[in-house]
Amino acid sequence: MADNTDKNPLNVPGKYYNDTTCIDCDLCREIAPAFFTRDDEEGMSFVWKQPLTAAQILLAEEALNACPSETIGNDG
Repeated sequence: MADNTDKNPLNVPGKYYNDTTCIDCDLCREIAPAFFTRDDEEGMSFVWKQPLTAAQILLAEEALNACPSETIGNDG
């Protein structure tokens, strides 16, 4: 489970976030590239845009559920 006390500082404000335990597998960026991107310096993903519509939220939730390191969180 993602740690909301260890959020990647590059995440945009909102309910979805990546914590700093990301293993850089690229899965979230493949599933929902409109919301997850890569920090090339640190080698991990972060949320660069929050999903707004129901369809966008489904994609973000799919990425959250697929994350092998459980790095994606939802504080909503």
